[in-house]
Amino acid sequence: MKNECLTDDEQDRLDHQFMAKAYQLAQQAEAIDEIPVGAVVVANGEIIGEGFNQSILLNDPSAHAEMLAVRNAGEKIENYRLLDCTLYVTLEPCTMCAGLLIHSRIKRLVFATTDLKTGAAGSAFDLVTHEKHNHRIDITTGIMKEACSTLLSDFFKRRRAEKKALKKKNK
Repeated sequence: MKNECLTDDEQDRLDHQFMAKAYQLAQQAEAIDEIPVGAVVVANGEIIGEGFNQSILLNDPSAHAEMLAVRNAGEKIENYRLLDCTLYVTLEPCTMCAGLLIHSRIKRLVFATTDLKTGAAGSAFDLVTHEKHNHRIDITTGIMKEACSTLLSDFFKRRRAEKKALKKKNK
């Protein structure tokens, strides 16, 4: 569900603006050799939380971009409920992050590219709109899809090449 006060063009412009910020955060994750995923939480047209993957850096399997952005937003607004907020993320959330979004009551999820193996917002699973939950999230997909997909694909190609080179070296 888009903001009813905005035209479709205005909403699209804002979606691209906030996804561009999430993309910048994904690049920060890549710079520290984390899977390049970035996320921002927006309320009333303002970023109130942001994060990028830091599971390796923090030795924390829950340190996904969405988790860090939602935690940051909750601290900022001093509330564990993020009513009327939108999460922008470069990759479809996993099951852990989808559960987080349901419990935090995020109103809208905007993600760039699907994750056919572990995505939990309609690709591999569909937790965020499941009928048994008492909260469902509006979803928009495909904003900056090509750029975000390329960033992820290039990252994993590089990682595979590095592993292959290391195996070859150790033979």
